[in-house]
Amino acid sequence: MGKKVFLICPVRDADKELKKRMNAYVGLLEARGYKVHFPHRDTNQSDPTGGFIICKTNFNAILEADEVHVWYDEASCGSKFDLGCLFALWMSGIKKKIVIVNELEAEAMDDPPKNTFFKMLREFRRQCN
Repeated sequence: MGKKVFLICPVRDADKELKKRMNAYVGLLEARGYKVHFPHRDTNQSDPTGGFIICKTNFNAILEADEVHVWYDEASCGSKFDLGCLFALWMSGIKKKIVIVNELEAEAMDDPPKNTFFKMLREFRRQCN
């Protein structure tokens, strides 16, 4: 079996075009033999607890993943929560390779560079990889 990848990505506010692009990326990884946890598809988004079960599901999938790929969106609260989970794992000694999928696109949105979460993510990736 190939490496396991968790894709941190926007879910709630992702429009049709973004979902199409993310699906294409997941398809590419899976065609290369990766086993991908894609929250749109693999995390039940109907959560009567308001998101607690979603957060737990994603945390466990991040824990099991070999790599975490990030489709960065500054406005995605769920993505920031998942990144916080990844950071907590790293602080406790559990290391994961991090890939920023849409880095050039996110970088263009961060012009001029300022103290955004994206800047922190790049440093985090540098520390991890």
